[in-house]
Amino acid sequence: MRVLVQRVTHAQVDVGDETTGRIGQGLLLLVGVHDSDTDAELAWMVRKVTALRIFEDEAGKMNLSVKDIGGDVLAVSQFTLYGDCKKGNRPSFNQAGTPAFASPFFDRFVDAVSTELGRPVPTGRFGEHMKVRLLNAGPVTIWLSTDDS
Repeated sequence: MRVLVQRVTHAQVDVGDETTGRIGQGLLLLVGVHDSDTDAELAWMVRKVTALRIFEDEAGKMNLSVKDIGGDVLAVSQFTLYGDCKKGNRPSFNQAGTPAFASPFFDRFVDAVSTELGRPVPTGRFGEHMKVRLLNAGPVTIWLSTDDS
C-alpha cells in the first residue's frame, strides 16, 4: 500500500460536474493499493496517517497530527502510485491492485480512517476520472509505503 500525504488548507475532488468530496484544513491522501496488501498493512497505514505529526504547534514546530488539530481527511484512490518507469517512457501499472481487490480494500481503509478520526472521510469515486484541487500548505508532502512498515 502506498499513500502520498499532502497537508492542505483545503482540497476537493470532482467526478464530472459533481463534487464528491471537499475538506478544509487537513490531509489529502492519494492511496494506491497492491494485491498483496494485508489487514496488518492497512492497520499500520491508518495509524501512520492519523498520527503523523505534520501540523505546527504553538511554537511553530511540526508536532501535531490531523487528530490533534481536529482536521479533515480526503482520500482519493490512485493506482498510478504503482507506476513503474524503469523501462521506456510509458509507465507500467502491473503492480497496481486489480479493481476487484483494490476497490473494497480502499473502502476498508477509508472506513478505518473514519473510525479513527470519529467522523466521515470524503472520497473520490474509485475507477473514475477525477479532478483533484488542493492548496498544499507548506508545502508538506510525505510518501508512505507499507514496504517501510
